[in-house]
Amino acid sequence: MPECLRRRRSIMYNKRKVEMCMKVLMINGSPRAKGNTYVALHEMEKVFEGEGIETEIVQIGNQDIRGCIACGTCAKKGQCAFDDMVNQTAAKFEACDGLVVGSPVYYASANATLVAFLTRLFYSTPFDKTMKVGASVVAARRGGLSAAFDELNKFFTIAGMPVASGQYWNSVHGRTPGEAEGDGEGLQSMRTLARNMAFLMKSIALGKEEYGLPEKEAVVRTNFIR
Repeated sequence: MPECLRRRRSIMYNKRKVEMCMKVLMINGSPRAKGNTYVALHEMEKVFEGEGIETEIVQIGNQDIRGCIACGTCAKKGQCAFDDMVNQTAAKFEACDGLVVGSPVYYASANATLVAFLTRLFYSTPFDKTMKVGASVVAARRGGLSAAFDELNKFFTIAGMPVASGQYWNSVHGRTPGEAEGDGEGLQSMRTLARNMAFLMKSIALGKEEYGLPEKEAVVRTNFIR
């Protein structure tokens, strides 16, 4: 049997195995548990379920979460000094294959509670985040979507996480809770994003089995002023 055919059969077998154990952690940064941000996340959740991928939504936007104070405790203890939802979510983040972060738009920015949560979550967790797939989605009445979308994506790129894309900037429109249900284009964008994210996660899982993770160099820290 040709080598390429043997490899293809092996990959197809592994694909079935990979599909059974993948998980996406979804962070709802809205203070409303069932608002328009949830509408976007839930539309993705339905696609993930059809792909055989487990999901969990963690509600963050209504929590009392303070920002990082640069105390350095996490470098010594491996967790944040403030024992709140950040530490409670850390193990779920480590175990997941993909992370979706959703937020309403406030003054062309993500919810400040969510930003504080993500800043501390990413900085305080010592585990390797390389090749976990990230995606962000935002909800607004009208404007500021792309600015908030860009803000959230930066958490992924600083951690070596591939960013999943859809068919447009990942956003839905709506003012009152649930109004985004009427945004046909936005909901289609969420479904496309979820399908692309599922494909990317499965492809990375297969690639890790075949080739492992990319080689890492020792980190170089260069200050702009010496």
